[in-house]
Amino acid sequence: MDNHFKIIEEALEGIRPYLKADGGDISLVEVSDELVVKVKLLGACVDCPMSYQTMKNGVEQVIKKAVPEVKEVVAVNNN
Repeated sequence: MDNHFKIIEEALEGIRPYLKADGGDISLVEVSDELVVKVKLLGACVDCPMSYQTMKNGVEQVIKKAVPEVKEVVAVNNN
């Protein structure tokens, strides 16, 4: 599982510049045994009305390309 975490973190590094350009960022929280990836949106991404589309059409696609076995990517809110 640690290998998946590393690969996913590397995939996120590839999209971070785009998120940061809009004042946001993303943090990898967990990769479950069932290969559900939990991420935390940061900065401007937290309140962005496009965050769901960013998650599904951007982040999830990049992660699934890196690790096709991933079932789902979900954003968690630690508030």
